[in-house]
Parts: sequence; C-alpha cells; structure tokens
Amino acid sequence: MDPRSDEAPDDERRDEPAPRFVSALTRATFAVLLAGGRGSRLHQLTDWRAKPAVPFGGKFRIIDFTLSNCVNSGVRRVAVATQYKAHSLIRHLQRGWSFLEGRFDEFIDIVPAAQQVSEHAWYQGTADAVYQNLNVIRRSRPEFVLVVSGDHIYKMDYGRMIAEHVDRKADLSVACVEVPLADASQFGVMGTDADGRVRRFAEKPASPDPMPDDPGSALASMGVYVFNTAFLFEQLLRDAQESRSSHDFGKDIIPHSVPHYRVFAHRFADSCVGTRPGGRPYWRDVGTIDAYWDANMELTKVTPELNLYDREWPIWTWQEQLPPAKFVFDDDDRRGMAVDSLVSGGDVISGSTVRRSLLFSNVRVNSYSTIEDSVVLPDVHVGRHVVLRRCVIDKGVVIPEGTTIGVDADADRRRFHVTERGITLVTPDMLGQSLHRIR
Repeated sequence: MDPRSDEAPDDERRDEPAPRFVSALTRATFAVLLAGGRGSRLHQLTDWRAKPAVPFGGKFRIIDFTLSNCVNSGVRRVAVATQYKAHSLIRHLQRGWSFLEGRFDEFIDIVPAAQQVSEHAWYQGTADAVYQNLNVIRRSRPEFVLVVSGDHIYKMDYGRMIAEHVDRKADLSVACVEVPLADASQFGVMGTDADGRVRRFAEKPASPDPMPDDPGSALASMGVYVFNTAFLFEQLLRDAQESRSSHDFGKDIIPHSVPHYRVFAHRFADSCVGTRPGGRPYWRDVGTIDAYWDANMELTKVTPELNLYDREWPIWTWQEQLPPAKFVFDDDDRRGMAVDSLVSGGDVISGSTVRRSLLFSNVRVNSYSTIEDSVVLPDVHVGRHVVLRRCVIDKGVVIPEGTTIGVDADADRRRFHVTERGITLVTPDMLGQSLHRIR
C-alpha cells in the first residue's frame, strides 16, 4: 500500500524534479506534430472533431500533452500538421498556444493539409505529411527534426532522447515502450541488439517478437522519432518517388532504414517524466471509447499514475474564464455533492450526487440526479431525476428529465453506442440535438 494514499493526494504530492535537458540540442530541433487523424475507433466522439482535439482530464485536449512535452523540453519551434475536421483543433491552438515569443524564433505554426505538392492529393500518410511541409522545416534550418503524434497521453522529456540520439551518432532514433505481447500486434515492434540498435522492425505484426529478457512483453514504437535533418530529407525525397509506398513512417521509412542506416531504440523509461518509484512509465493510447474512459477514470483515484498537479512539468492549455464550481442544497434527499471526482470551473451540482466521475467545465446537474463512473464533457446539461452510470457524455448534450443511461444495456444500444465492456457513449446527434452542439 502506498503510504501516501491516505494523506497525500496529487495536489500535495511533491515528486523529486528531474533535470530537464533543455540545451543547444533542443534549441536546434524542429518538431513536426502530426494531428490530422480522425481516430475512427472513438466512433461518434470524433464525428465532428479530430482525435487530438478530443477533451481529456477535465480541462485539456489530447494534443496538449504532446505540445506541453515540446515546450517543457525546450523544443519551441513546432509545426502542427492538421487535416481531418480540424476547425475545433485549430481554434484551440490559436487560443491556447499563441504565447511563444516569435521574436526569439519560438512558435507553434498550424500547417493544414493544403495540397502543397499535388493539386490532387491531401496528406497520404505520416511520412507524406512531413514531406509536404519540407519547405516549412527548411526555413528554420534545424539540425534535428522531432516527429511526434498528437494522439497519446504521456509526459516525456524529449531533450533526453535527443541527447541520446547525438551520443549514439544515430541517423534515426525511435522512442519505444514495453507493452504486453498480447497487445503488441497493434504497434510497430522492434528487435534490438545489446547496444540498443534496431535490427528488426515489423509494423503491426500478427506474431510479434517478444523481448529477450521478458517473453511476455514486446518493444513497441511510440510514434516518436528523432531524425538528423539531412537524413530525413534524403529518406522523404526517396520515398516520395516510390510508387508502391504508402508514404508512412512505420510501414515504409523505418523498415527501409533499419538494414541500411544507424537506427536506435530509445527506451521511454529513460525520458518519462513523473514516474513514481517502482511504477511503470505512464503512456496511454486513448484510441477507443473503453481506453478513453479508463484513462479519465484513473484520474479520480487518490494518487493516479498521471500527476496533473506537477508544477515542474505543467500541462499547458487554453481555458475559458469561469467562476468556481458550485454545490448547492444540503437536504437528506437533495444534497449537492461530489465524491472521488474531478469537477471543473463553471459547474453547478444542484441537489445531486456525483461519484467517481470527471466533469468538464460548464456542466449543470439538476436536482435528484446521480452520476457515477462517468466522463461528462463541457457544456452538458443534466435534467432532474437522471441516472448516468459508466457513460461518456459528449459536449453540448442535454439529458432530459427522468432519463436513465447505463442501467439497461439493451435499451441503451437502441439509442446510443455501447462498447463491449458496457461503456455508453452519448452525443447530441443521438438525441436529435444538433442545435446544441458546441465544439
């Protein structure tokens, strides 16, 4: 049992700060953040927004974690490549990520898919998204290019990875995380020698190779790459001429590079920020409704693995100026309360009970209602006498009075999306409330 569990919730925790690797190396690095994917496994949650724009953790967007890693690491020249339904993502970036000082060559630029190479082609793959923006990279004249995805939740000091990349005289470094062998077929899997050099790489193999020292695990790519700039340009120009290529880093660039060049694996454990003693490095792919619900629910624990209260490695975002959360009424049958929950600014819990749940901003819960084990996105209005259990409620939903969701799975499937594990997703469209949608 964690001795701090009864006395040190996250807001009182003080982990020993690790030194950052902000240096001439990070200042010589240009980051390309790939944020164009839909995230189709999130079903209707991404009908009107790209996956990196999906809200997470009560006040953030998924992309905020990768961007915060860049800024905190000292990598402050970033191009964000957008494509799928990017309006809410672009608006969020404009509002929350315009604070870098351009006069000192620090910026976060938005580079939407704009058919820059061909008038007939948008981004065709991850490598093509970078290839179509080579002119953007070239203008900054970096020594290294960091390619990252905006799809995952983690805290990582990229400076440590860049320093290791230089020390090993690598052409390409691939960040990797240990995953259970049973799950490894979802990732690119690496086989390395004793020096960490990648000798084998397979993208989403049917039979992944286990790690030699841990037969139950595999070494999986995180989709975080460090390239020497000249090497990246060379490989992207070569790949662009390959008619059979899918123009993807995992399917094409890395498999070609492994046998011919110096490709090394960087262990995430060596650069993860905030890992508790004896704990595993925190990295979550929130690409399904179940995984998204799990990761948010973890935050309601007394000491979750992801510490959002870490002042040494803050997660930056844009947030609306809102009044504090408010709890009203204290009668036996009508008490406004929240237990083991995260509640955000602008929320009003009026004579209702919230347990083990996460409420984003501007949520109104009216009297005699109960919310348990649920994730409620911003601007949701919950009527009286409502019961919500194991739900994800999308932004702008109005739950009518007397509604029960999460109790009768068969009834829920007729109206909503219910996962195999019984998590119910509710969106405005499912309730015929398109006019209430606020992105």
